[in-house]
Amino acid sequence: MKKLIFCFLLLSCSSSLAQVFNFKTERNAKIIHRIIIDEEYFVETQFINDPAEFILTRGGFYTKSERNKFKIKFEFNSNYEKDSLIEFELQQDRSWIKSVNKSLDLDGKWLMAGRMTDNGERRRDISKPRKTMKFLKDGYFQWIAFNTETFQFFGSGGGFYSAEDGIYTENIEFFSRNNKSVGRVLPFQYSLKDNDWHHEGINSKGDPMHEIWTNRNL
Repeated sequence: MKKLIFCFLLLSCSSSLAQVFNFKTERNAKIIHRIIIDEEYFVETQFINDPAEFILTRGGFYTKSERNKFKIKFEFNSNYEKDSLIEFELQQDRSWIKSVNKSLDLDGKWLMAGRMTDNGERRRDISKPRKTMKFLKDGYFQWIAFNTETFQFFGSGGGFYSAEDGIYTENIEFFSRNNKSVGRVLPFQYSLKDNDWHHEGINSKGDPMHEIWTNRNL
């Protein structure tokens, strides 16, 4: 019985770490700070709603102290050329507003693993440092393209999403490459097959696509 109680508490603590927060600071009340975290990974993004403006995004694996201080070792930092930061500490406080959205079946970290072509699946090596990752939690999503060796940042976008009856819909709130994409709603068909997420529809450029994403385990 003690073992069962301990396991339950451990699982409860782990799941409580997987959260989404939004907050603003007194220094600049226009900038929205969004935090997406799971049991091991932390992403912070800063953006403005109106007029739409992407500020920065940064993230990586983290440790957390008893005083709610996150220490993050970055895998990416869109502001790296300006601040050279590869590690950062962020203190959680009362200004962080926790999302009340429920978890969805696509929640997790996903790596772009390939595409479906006329000749079948065309897979890519996800162990290489050049990665495109989607991080989904409680109805929020963000994709990031980066290189873990060179620290190059290639782009990011995100917002909120729904996933129901095989339809995955993205509502874009920020997009580093083109602020004009903010506000767009993009519906896709999706299905889960083993560790893969098949993602099919029309991309932001208006081109047909069928992507394969796989759960990130490294």
